Amino acid sequence: MIIILNKQSRKQSAKLKGIKEIKSEEEEVPRQRLKNKIRIAQKNRAYRTTRKFIVKTAKTMQIMLIASALVFIFINVRYKAAYAVTIDGETIGYVSNKEEFQEQINANVLTTDDEKVAFVSLDTVEYNETYVAKTLINEDETLDEIKDKAQNIYRVYEVGIIVEDNNSTEEDESSNDSEKSNASEVESKTAVYFVTEEEAQAYADTLKSEYGEVGNNIAITTLYIENEISEDAIKEAKAQIESELQAQEEALEKQKEIEARTVNGIYLACLPVQGGTISSRFGAVESIRNHVHGGLDIAAAYGTPIYAAADGTVIYSGWMSGYGYLVKIDHGNGIQTYYGHCSKLYVSVGTKVTAGTKIAAVGSTGNSTGNHCHFEVRINGVAVNPQKYLYRSY
Repeated sequence: MIIILNKQSRKQSAKLKGIKEIKSEEEEVPRQRLKNKIRIAQKNRAYRTTRKFIVKTAKTMQIMLIASALVFIFINVRYKAAYAVTIDGETIGYVSNKEEFQEQINANVLTTDDEKVAFVSLDTVEYNETYVAKTLINEDETLDEIKDKAQNIYRVYEVGIIVEDNNSTEEDESSNDSEKSNASEVESKTAVYFVTEEEAQAYADTLKSEYGEVGNNIAITTLYIENEISEDAIKEAKAQIESELQAQEEALEKQKEIEARTVNGIYLACLPVQGGTISSRFGAVESIRNHVHGGLDIAAAYGTPIYAAADGTVIYSGWMSGYGYLVKIDHGNGIQTYYGHCSKLYVSVGTKVTAGTKIAAVGSTGNSTGNHCHFEVRINGVAVNPQKYLYRSY
């Protein structure tokens, strides 16, 4: 009985389970359909959203393309690719073609028909690519700016007075050949500039001819300068250089005179008697004396001043037999001078004198036949001809 019930029970359970499964399947179908609908709706929504985004993006890109095209058209209408022309970092202007513009510079700036101009100096011209307003591109104005920056360099020939460089040292002498050459260069103090070498040479030859020894200090040098030389400047420089040469000539003559009047380093700067005449020369043999004349007689009026020939110290002042009243001056270096036959003596032994000091007056004392000054120059006690040093042209 129990077994029959269990079987029936199982059958009923299975039946109930089948019913539930059928119900479950029946319920699952609409649920799955709902899910499918929801999924389809979501896909449709995503598609519509994506489509809207794509459409919107396409429109945006279309607008951007149109805007870019408009900008491009605007730029090409108002702006243009060009080259900024710069010199030493400064922008001079803008040009369209750098090769053509450089040719213009070469032809119109760096080339000149002026024979006075050696060359044209211009800093390096640089070109930088850029975009600028078309109104800024102007080759003519830029070329004019370039011309203003260019500098004519003139070749001139300098005729100048040269001065040897005496400041070289042993260190200079031990330097290389180039430095040695520089050390021996000459420096022109005054100069005249000429356009042609021929003009310079002709003027230099004239100066050398007119100014003798100092004319040898004339040299011609080729120079390059920035300013053109005017005719007035040439005239002024000529006057200056000729004046300086004249001064040099006079200084040279004076130096020669000093050297000629110097004995053992003692400069006989002053004539003992001014304006006198030579009445008896050194070495003359005359009846008034029994020996060869050991001095020079300068005749002058009684009382005419007698001056010391050079700086020194009076070592004798008084009467001495045939000399009459005599002054002796020691000048150092073994040099002494005698002044005899004086009428008056103005100095005494020990007096320090300078060249030109009045030491006595002309007279005719001692062994004399007339008013004069007997003048002697002695080197280490030996009389020498005074006319080697003074009164040379008398």
